[in-house]
Amino acid sequence: MPYQDVFVLFWKQVIESVKEGQFAKLTMAKTIGKPNLRNIFVRPIYSEERFKVVVKLRYRSKETEDTEEEMTLEKAFDFLKSHLKTSFLSVLLFTTTKDVTFKINKKGAGSITENSPTFSNVIQANINEK
Repeated sequence: MPYQDVFVLFWKQVIESVKEGQFAKLTMAKTIGKPNLRNIFVRPIYSEERFKVVVKLRYRSKETEDTEEEMTLEKAFDFLKSHLKTSFLSVLLFTTTKDVTFKINKKGAGSITENSPTFSNVIQANINEK
């Protein structure tokens, strides 16, 4: 199945984990080549008004400062989707009940695997946390 379709299925699990209050963290890893952008981390901000996330871009170069931006889950989806197959080949969803890994293979097909949870509780993001 094309990776774009599989990523939509993966993202449904992200949304479900948020609804259940189990979303702990999301990480984009396994870069293509050695770009300056090393990782993208997504951490939750649970509030009564609306759920948001902090998206942190971590760079390899010490000259490039890491950046953080608070955004909605919908905006985060579009942002992360734009980095698939251009910068990253895998996305890891950490919830309190399971870890879900989305991967793109060399032929451009996507896959989803599940493992035991890494996190037992949710730690909310602090904006500008180092």
